[in-house]
Amino acid sequence: MSRIRLAVNENRLRDPGRVTRQMYEDFLERDGRGWIAQVDGATVAFSYANSLDGSIWALFVDPAHEGKGLAKALLALATAWLFESGYAEITLDTGAGTRADLFYARQGWTGGNAGAADVRYTLARPVP
Repeated sequence: MSRIRLAVNENRLRDPGRVTRQMYEDFLERDGRGWIAQVDGATVAFSYANSLDGSIWALFVDPAHEGKGLAKALLALATAWLFESGYAEITLDTGAGTRADLFYARQGWTGGNAGAADVRYTLARPVP
């Protein structure tokens, strides 16, 4: 996960030490759930949902595998799991003016201000 997270062209971590292996493990089992996408047996994308606050903690695709629908599929898994876990609304933050910003808007998320350089997106549970 860390290899993919550090390979992205946008939303780069200013301090790579800020996201630890323990955090990946905690969000995978204890504090949420995670999903991966593999191509030819190699992990090329991942998503983590945070069960503590109903947010998407991470969604990243290896730059060599962008544009294949992996992010959309992983996001759908994460949001479905959070809604099934009882959340009526899901949130996430991303960098303003990035491709991720446009991606979430195209997926039907509603954007708002999360600070000087970020956008906070929300997605309401679909009405049956």
